[in-house]
Amino acid sequence: MTTVFHFFFVPFSIGLGFVVAIMETNYVIQKKDIYKKMSQFWGKIFLLSFAVGVVTGIIQEFQFGMNWSQYSRFMGDIFGAPLAIEALAAFFLESTFIGLWMFTWDRFKPVWHCLFIWLTSIGSMLSAVWILAANSFMQDPVGYALKTVNGNTKAVMVSFADVVKNPQLWLELPHVLFGAFLTAAFVIAGSSAWRILKGKNIEFWRKSIKISLIVGLVAAIGVTAVGDQQTQYIIKNQPMKFAATEGLYKTTGDHASWAIVEGMDNKDHKVTWSIEIPYVLSMLSYHKPSGAVTGANPLNKQLHKQYDKKFGKNMNYFVPMHTLFYSFRIMAVSAGVFALLAILGLYWNRKKSDQIVRYRWFLYILGLSLWLPFIANTAGWFVTELGRYPWVVYGLLTIADAVSPHVTVGSLLFSNIIYFLLFAGMGAVMIVLSHRVLVAGPDADLQSGYGVNDEDKQDTDESVDPYAKGAFNHE
Repeated sequence: MTTVFHFFFVPFSIGLGFVVAIMETNYVIQKKDIYKKMSQFWGKIFLLSFAVGVVTGIIQEFQFGMNWSQYSRFMGDIFGAPLAIEALAAFFLESTFIGLWMFTWDRFKPVWHCLFIWLTSIGSMLSAVWILAANSFMQDPVGYALKTVNGNTKAVMVSFADVVKNPQLWLELPHVLFGAFLTAAFVIAGSSAWRILKGKNIEFWRKSIKISLIVGLVAAIGVTAVGDQQTQYIIKNQPMKFAATEGLYKTTGDHASWAIVEGMDNKDHKVTWSIEIPYVLSMLSYHKPSGAVTGANPLNKQLHKQYDKKFGKNMNYFVPMHTLFYSFRIMAVSAGVFALLAILGLYWNRKKSDQIVRYRWFLYILGLSLWLPFIANTAGWFVTELGRYPWVVYGLLTIADAVSPHVTVGSLLFSNIIYFLLFAGMGAVMIVLSHRVLVAGPDADLQSGYGVNDEDKQDTDESVDPYAKGAFNHE
């Protein structure tokens, strides 16, 4: 739950920082004030998302000790290095230059100020590298050895280079980054669509839509291409996960059909009905019309044969089939929807056309689409994490062995309720403040942390330097 909440904000802030950097680069190159105004306006929402992302991440760290102490003991030597680098290098880079970018609009030349937001964006992406390095180890452990100390077995790093070169990382990272760019692109495009419907600052919102949908189209293509490469990797390294995403209990024939929808009996481990397209699964899996895909039932037997000696015969290696099957389809269909919306939006928003303003039905669809990236990201995260069941660290540590030994059901319930309320509260604050910024519009001043309309301004024409001598003089 806490990871899902955190993952609402992290891709959004990574992507939004990148898009704002593109906007400010346009200002530096073209010298048009509208791009500066766009950078400042969307930068306000970027700052809000950055703050909420940091807080939700800090809260997650407490869970390692509270609910997952056995996992912390087992993974500490592996997890520690990438997380330390993330905090001491990437996050410091990001947080330092975001501060410089916020407070120095009139203190540096535009090209230098633009560099600050690019360094902030690069820092956020580097943070993702090190976090995903740790997560990739959990998916595909490499560069480690098992060591027993006082009867407790733990993983120790024997090759930092192997951890960093993990193929899982370099497939997962671009997929996450393209997903982040998609998230920011469609939040900007969707928010702009709602404001165009209000009939104010049309040029500003149309420019925002143009830049965001260009990013969104490239990202939709990128996330699909990288997702295909991930599929090839999962077929070999986590075949049970792949079988679940395709709803397969039995091994297919040589010309495998792809199920659009299907019903499953998870108790008896069989498919009860399905609507299928012939040959498509073989094409998706092997890029040719032939090739069988192994089902979950034979894979379960293989895993028992491989791990029974270590983990016992009572293990259940079946992953949540329903959840992964439909999560994968939500994620895949969303990528197609994003690409279609981006193509239509860019065509109708071209320079000499006002179709996007006239096609109010499309603006409503585009406006609603701002929520779709969060759904798609969550579906993708479900596939990544639930598809690893029953492992926390694939093949090495089970979920049952990773939890804190003295945590009761009651304490877990209590802590999760508290976390849910905290995260929901922060999410609500983020949405409310972002909405106030949007309603205030691009011509608003930044006061009290959100935009203020020109109609509401009173004697605010003078800009105040927060570091000036009289900044805190209230006389």
